[in-house]
Amino acid sequence: MKLLMQRMVVAAAVFTLALLASSRSSAVAPPTGSITVLVAGLRSNGGQVDCALYNSAKGYPSDASAALQRRFCPIDKSTSVCAFDPVPAGTYAVACFHDENKSGKLDTGLFGIPKEGVCASNGATGTLGPPSFHDAKFDTSGTPRDVSVRMKY
Repeated sequence: MKLLMQRMVVAAAVFTLALLASSRSSAVAPPTGSITVLVAGLRSNGGQVDCALYNSAKGYPSDASAALQRRFCPIDKSTSVCAFDPVPAGTYAVACFHDENKSGKLDTGLFGIPKEGVCASNGATGTLGPPSFHDAKFDTSGTPRDVSVRMKY
């Protein structure tokens, strides 16, 4: 009886290890792709465009340190292109501003009103403040995706 119990315990352990090994080897990394943001409507070629890609509402759009990725992109003919790569499948939102003086931060005036152009994915705008992540969010399947935004001053 004791020998039978030992064999059953060993068999259960071997079965558990085999299951763990097969689940690890069959795990597939989520698909990744790129998100290319096409920024139009810039009022000049001066400065740069600051684009930030967020994967949650936390910090969106005012806390760049909460962004998943951030890019400073050159301007040519009143347009700019910012590319984010690799980007796993999921839900994201983009926030951009025209950093005309290359200070690395959005210049604001009285009551926090932006002095530089701003825009967000889905053309999202806020009422008496910045747009929400909910209004700006979009899904991507991990394949290349283009997102067009228009700068507003």
